[in-house]
Amino acid sequence: MFTMIFFRPSFSALRTLLLALVLSVGAAQGVKAQSALVGEDYKKVNQLLNSKNLTAAQQAADTYLANNPQDPQMRLLKSRILIAQDNIAEARNVLLLLTQEYPEIAEPHNNLAVLYAQAGELDMARVSLENALRVNPHYAMALQNLGDVYRRIAHDHYSRALALQPGNRALQEKIKTVQ
Repeated sequence: MFTMIFFRPSFSALRTLLLALVLSVGAAQGVKAQSALVGEDYKKVNQLLNSKNLTAAQQAADTYLANNPQDPQMRLLKSRILIAQDNIAEARNVLLLLTQEYPEIAEPHNNLAVLYAQAGELDMARVSLENALRVNPHYAMALQNLGDVYRRIAHDHYSRALALQPGNRALQEKIKTVQ
């Protein structure tokens, strides 16, 4: 869900990239997860989301959740819809509740970490990813995202050090390395 690229994008470009990655990775996982989505309701919402019919996806998810308010899979789909609608605060709340109510599910921890990283809350992102990896140590996306968070943390620290020592070539090289 959170993949950094090798050039240094602006923060607005990074935000757009992160949202696109959440949706595209979710869509890619949706193809794989559809076989795991046994109910027609899940398949319908996932299909509407993947086809970017967000209003219909939200209506279908809300209808399902009205009768099944604690369903973690549909709530996870709902968070993806909210992200696609740029309703980050509500998506964040949905994911935070999921991590509290279902700490044994790794995906909400990972997705919440993406939102934390997007907001520049790198320590919160790191903690959330570590929680995802405690649940599932073989969760490749969380491992990749944690590496990206560490890279951004390193970049931030090197940049602050370079501001204090503007001519330090070693710091300049380190910044290039972590970009």
